[in-house]
Amino acid sequence: MGNATSSAISKEILEDLKLSTKFTENEICQWYENFQKQCPTGRITPEEFEQIYTRFFPDSDAKSYARHVFRSFDTNDDGTLDFKEYIIALHMTSTGKTTRKLEWAFSLFDVDKNGYINKTEVTEICQAIFKLIPKEEQSKLPEDENTPEKRANKLWSYFEKRDNERLAEGEFIKGVIENENAMRLIHYEPLKQ
Repeated sequence: MGNATSSAISKEILEDLKLSTKFTENEICQWYENFQKQCPTGRITPEEFEQIYTRFFPDSDAKSYARHVFRSFDTNDDGTLDFKEYIIALHMTSTGKTTRKLEWAFSLFDVDKNGYINKTEVTEICQAIFKLIPKEEQSKLPEDENTPEKRANKLWSYFEKRDNERLAEGEFIKGVIENENAMRLIHYEPLKQ
């Protein structure tokens, strides 16, 4: 059948990704081929990731949000994303179960990676999310979420924590699942035209 070449994905990584995602072997191999073309080194740098992300949000400032997303995907903290990290991230953010997506969202908000979220971190991520929202959409937001600070305050209030308290992952997931507005506030979805 196919010859094993340096550009082919290893059987070990392929099997691991088939088990940990819902993607088919064919899909994974196609993504690997594209990944190799786009990233000949086999790694995505934060700058390359920012460029990719900016293409998805051409009318917004996606850089700070992209940096936070990159940090949450870089599970081995080496400052780059390899193919496996990239595919698992793609799976978690696109086709994963709600709980898995919320686990990822928690890691996004856990800026200092200490296993907890505080209000400062929520504000930082809300500021990055807010930069994704085009100016014309910002003007249409409800009064209590039309600035990053108001958005952070509203989101934090759903967790029933004082400003100086912290939030564990289970509390975060439970709070978001139990409140539709919290779910909406933890990300940005462009308005349907």
